Amino acid sequence: MEHKHTETEQGCCATDEPVFKTAHNHDDEHEHTAKGESLVKMFLPAIFSLSVLLIAIVIDNFYPQTWFRGWLRVLWYVAAYLPVGFPVLKDALKSIKKGDLFSEFLLMSIATVGAFAIGEYPEGVAVMLFYAVGEVFQSMAVKRAKVSIKTLLDQRPDEVTILQNKEPKTIKAVNAKIDDIIQLKAGEKLGLDGVLLSENASFNTAALTGESKPDSKTKGETVLAGMINLNTVSQVKVTTAYTDSKLSKILEMVQNATSQKAPTELFIRKFAKVYTPIVALLAFLICVIPYFIVADYDFNQWLYRALIFLVISCPCALVISIPLGYFGGIGAASKNGILFKGSNFLDILANIQNVVMDKTGTMTEGVFKVQEVLIYPEFDQTEILQMVNALESQSTHPVATAIHDFVGTIDRDVELENVEEIAGHGLKATAKGKELLVGNFKLMDKFDIKYDLDPKTIVYTLIAIAYDNQFVGYLTIADSIKEDAKKTINKLTALGVKTTMLSGDKSNVVQHVAEKLGIASAFGGLLPEDKVNKVKEIIARKETVAFVGDGVNDAPVIALSHAGIAMGGLGSDATIETADVVIQDDKPSKIPMAINIGKQTKKIVWQNITMAFVVKGIVLVLGAGGLATMWEAVFADVGVALLAILNAVRIQNMKFD
Repeated sequence: MEHKHTETEQGCCATDEPVFKTAHNHDDEHEHTAKGESLVKMFLPAIFSLSVLLIAIVIDNFYPQTWFRGWLRVLWYVAAYLPVGFPVLKDALKSIKKGDLFSEFLLMSIATVGAFAIGEYPEGVAVMLFYAVGEVFQSMAVKRAKVSIKTLLDQRPDEVTILQNKEPKTIKAVNAKIDDIIQLKAGEKLGLDGVLLSENASFNTAALTGESKPDSKTKGETVLAGMINLNTVSQVKVTTAYTDSKLSKILEMVQNATSQKAPTELFIRKFAKVYTPIVALLAFLICVIPYFIVADYDFNQWLYRALIFLVISCPCALVISIPLGYFGGIGAASKNGILFKGSNFLDILANIQNVVMDKTGTMTEGVFKVQEVLIYPEFDQTEILQMVNALESQSTHPVATAIHDFVGTIDRDVELENVEEIAGHGLKATAKGKELLVGNFKLMDKFDIKYDLDPKTIVYTLIAIAYDNQFVGYLTIADSIKEDAKKTINKLTALGVKTTMLSGDKSNVVQHVAEKLGIASAFGGLLPEDKVNKVKEIIARKETVAFVGDGVNDAPVIALSHAGIAMGGLGSDATIETADVVIQDDKPSKIPMAINIGKQTKKIVWQNITMAFVVKGIVLVLGAGGLATMWEAVFADVGVALLAILNAVRIQNMKFD
């Protein structure tokens, strides 16, 4: 689909560059700011220029004298200009060499040098000074927006300790091979994906899932790069190469996120490339045309107006703040464990009308659990359950696991004889000399066990129990609904989003779950192609669709939908490959959060666009008519840019719970 291959374009701002160049690139500054500069160093040129400028203005206006004239005055203002102006002049030349003639750098250079040419030295210095301050604030804003994303890069240690001949040896993580055994001390981060060899261990997975509570693992379970070992020394067998780890794939996705531009972002960039030269031409005409139509033409006066017009025309507020707004949105989402593959998907989710979701693993836990136990009072419930648990321990069926998890440790005093599995029905055995039957109601019918209920009226999977030729009762087993599932649907409804559940599970189960959650429409017993047809029906109504699933079995639906959202993205490589948005944990409440982040990002972007156009439009008219000075021009350009930047970084402080 087109939305999955949005065109990439380069702009004139540093925020348009890829977020990261390599997995260990720590270049967090704007391209005009040297790497590793402290905050003081970043502001130092501006502080120096401001000090020299203020001294000059005080001498000019408050101390009558004769010595601050001619070349001394010019050189003084040049000294104030160069610390902030020289880097911009240099960037203007670089842009011209690259073929980008009408860059913001050239416009500012022409405007300020022109101001010097007509003797408006204070204005020339002030324009460049405020522009430089704006650049520093932009740099700080970009750095702040990157922090939440960059934390992902810090999760893999450069070195790991492996065991060779039972001796620990420290090597580069990238050199570790599959089947190497990593020794992980308490507090250390795991460098590669693997399986736990130790009996048990507890890990902090906050950097990967956003979950602060410890995650306990037992022998044979998968552990991932970036997890922190919390307790005793543990051993992990490497199963995946360093470059192929789940975290590597997530990092690669985040690195490429800003290359997928939102339509608004692309439009503004294209617009700026047309708008800037047109306004530059108009500035030239403002200076020249009056010569032919005004009787008392004053070149300096009309050049000053043209320069004002030129400063105002600089599209900094738009070109800086819009990518920064989207970048801030990606950063805010990433901080909450939601990874967007591009800013275009922020826009898509902001306008989403339908969320279509799978049931198992998305709104439910994907793990069967005992929901209800009904044992008739004439029987000893504890004794019956112990016999059922002992019998089910002979089976590997998920139902058996659910019963074992519910009842607990198997009572070894329960002796079973003649254990038999009856295909499609259940289990049969002799306990304490009497026949024990555990299975579905077809098993009861087969052995002529009488019961007084209609199994069709019960939604969940039923496990019927008979003992000594009498119906004892039943267990219901079902996939548990996630604790935040109901809240998720309520929030989606509040956002005006319609919800639909599509599942391959039997219809009465799907309808029951949908009713409990308040989902508008639900369909069960569907094959993958049926899900595709249901989504096509929604698209045919000219409505946008986001599909939430596991990203593997539902690949056709994800490809068809406007945005594919994968839950629990750390579990599958395929989810990272196929989905447009990856939710790193299994919480469905992140779905409305992702939509809300998209809406807030779009709101901020359009606030900035509106503010920039309105202010610039007013001051452009005033400037052309000679009613605005260079100071108003500075506000229309740098002031609006600063306000837009401050507005854009607000999203980093927003709470989306």
